[in-house]
Amino acid sequence: MRSIFYRFAVIFGLSYPLLMAGMASADDSAITVEANKLLEQRCMVCHGCYDAPCQLKLEAHDGLARGASKKLVYNSSRLRSGQLTRLFDDGFTERQWRDKGFYSVLDPNNTELGVMHRLLTLKQANPLPPRGALPDGFDFSLYRDQQCPKQDEFDKFEKGYPLWGMPYGLPGLTPDQHQTMVSWIEQGAPAVTETPLSASTQQAHRRWEAFLNGTGNKQKLMSRYLFEHLFVAALYFENDGAPVWFRMVRSHTKPGSEIGLIATRRPYDDPQTGEFYYRLQRMPVTALSKRHMPYLLDSARMEFYRELFLATEYPVEELPGYSSKVASNPFKSFRQIPVQSRYKFLLAEAQYSIMTFIKGAVCRGQIALNVIEDHFWVMFVNPDFIDPEHDAEFLARESDNLRLPSAATGRIVNLLAWRTYAGSQARYKAAKAEYMLQKIAREERILDIDSIWDGDGSNDNAALTIFRHFDTASVVKGFVGDIPKTAWVVGYALLERIHYLLVAGYDVYGAASHQLESRLYMDFLRMDGEFNFLMYLPPDTRVALRDHWYRDARSASKETFFGNSGIVDQPSAITYSTDDPKREFLSLMRERIVGARADNYDYHTSASSAMIAGFEQLEKNVGAHNSYMPQVSFVNVIGTGRDEAYTILRNTGYSNIAQLFKESKRTLPEEDKLTVVRGFIGAYPNYFFQVAESQVGLFASDIAKMNTQEDYNTLIERYGVHRNAPWFWRVSDKFHQMAKEQDPVAAGLFDYNRYHSH
Repeated sequence: MRSIFYRFAVIFGLSYPLLMAGMASADDSAITVEANKLLEQRCMVCHGCYDAPCQLKLEAHDGLARGASKKLVYNSSRLRSGQLTRLFDDGFTERQWRDKGFYSVLDPNNTELGVMHRLLTLKQANPLPPRGALPDGFDFSLYRDQQCPKQDEFDKFEKGYPLWGMPYGLPGLTPDQHQTMVSWIEQGAPAVTETPLSASTQQAHRRWEAFLNGTGNKQKLMSRYLFEHLFVAALYFENDGAPVWFRMVRSHTKPGSEIGLIATRRPYDDPQTGEFYYRLQRMPVTALSKRHMPYLLDSARMEFYRELFLATEYPVEELPGYSSKVASNPFKSFRQIPVQSRYKFLLAEAQYSIMTFIKGAVCRGQIALNVIEDHFWVMFVNPDFIDPEHDAEFLARESDNLRLPSAATGRIVNLLAWRTYAGSQARYKAAKAEYMLQKIAREERILDIDSIWDGDGSNDNAALTIFRHFDTASVVKGFVGDIPKTAWVVGYALLERIHYLLVAGYDVYGAASHQLESRLYMDFLRMDGEFNFLMYLPPDTRVALRDHWYRDARSASKETFFGNSGIVDQPSAITYSTDDPKREFLSLMRERIVGARADNYDYHTSASSAMIAGFEQLEKNVGAHNSYMPQVSFVNVIGTGRDEAYTILRNTGYSNIAQLFKESKRTLPEEDKLTVVRGFIGAYPNYFFQVAESQVGLFASDIAKMNTQEDYNTLIERYGVHRNAPWFWRVSDKFHQMAKEQDPVAAGLFDYNRYHSH
């Protein structure tokens, strides 16, 4: 019977597992629910993001139906743009995915021969040793040679890699769990039935789709702007239960009908149709910490949009086109929308605005992220104060100089194009400096304390902290950790350019030229934010601090945004009373800006006095011993009545981050620091530690004494949770539950592709 339905599915281009999902009997429902929980907790933690092994993305049942592929999404040697294989966008039927090179991991005719079944069974037959080092042969590097056996290749794979059953390099399922998965696969691997939308959610959905599809030019321009900024958001409405996730898409079809998806490489690409509509598509996905960016759509938000974009008087006589020169440059395409409206939209959810380039499609971001420091704070220019970036006329004049890399699809590497961006930035820098000098001459307030946005008394998006974890990063609200090495002050033009460079305009499937140009351009944006911050410090300290940030860097990197314009010598309106103005200024901002104290991450609010002493010791002891610590460590502290989670983040010291290659040559281990926070920061934990409450001080002392790799090995033998530890999954499940309790809406599954083997 099952084979008949499989042939029916293939003939009509349907997904067999999804077809079978609707046929699951009542007796199968409990197994289906339990198996899908195991799929999340044991499989999805490695098979979620774009770099999921063999492109087997299991964040949604559609990913299981799509299957696996031998092709790599991340390919730094790619001379031309790669084939798009985005789940939910670039294929909708099993046949379409097979045509793109994906193969099934299930066998409906003989379930025991399916790749998924055999991988699970292989692990049961060849479990990992419960203690000691993992056997030789495992490779956990991100760019390892992946083995992606098809069904007819599995016998050879099994002989060559007997220990590579699933979960890969982690403890196997218990016998009961394995039987649950096997029974589920034998039933056709059905999906859990989607919960019907509540009446309130359906009503909100209709209201928002009607709002997004107004008929006037002003409404259409607003919706285009919203779409190009919210297309990566996990949208949700207020309801009584768990959030249901949606995304904003463009569709051939009107609200009220089935979505006819328009899938383009970039959100600002021409939809190639005369009439289209903005729709909210339900996403049957499990939230992944790396990609999950929740964004609430409620009545207050809609009214906020009305005030910003519709109630404000401005003419929209003609809508912008979709030519690359216009569509890729938001200062041209949205020139008609008042600058303050655009800026206040971005500021209202500033964490999301920054998060989009941190949590976007870049699951492997070393090249994209080695342009930023490991730890820095971000503030924003007050939208109610005059600033050159907020002046519509200024931005209109400089729109060509503010253009961003937008490599054409299929373009071959052309690094000479970089020179044009450098020239544009030089012209923009000179124009900005001249404009600021004119403002200062008229005694307009642009460099006093009030010109930094304080959150209007209630918005906790006004102060952010960014942590870089080598090739991933995190952004959180508030100023977390000790005073950082650097800080940014961000205005509208900089915030918008970051979005269009690394989110709207970034193509993870793009050619090497596109990705390289994006990285090089980001240098300018970082220096812009740093320069804005330096301008708030005394003039006689700016150059010395900049030179400290750019030790051993080329002079061109140091002089960008300084030059000979005279702006660098202009005093700020802030009076300083100490010999450390950077610390003085940032400490002042920490007290002044709403939410900047970040109490929810402060371990002092939850830890015992002995634990606090240990954690403070970790943070105060700067030095090379910290270089042995992982980038992101989750620590479970256990004591009488205490079972808590903390994160230890390693902040690597660099002489400079102004160069693309040879990053390891510029590390300064003697400047490595640790930051300890309550709860979780980071989507990719590198290691788990379990420490008794009474031993936190000893744990900190052991870290401070490390001088060799052997010392670190001793540390993890005492406190670490190895990949093959029999209790690994118990700790994993506990951490996921704690993360949900910390933030039920924002929590997502952690990814273990970067979990260390020692």
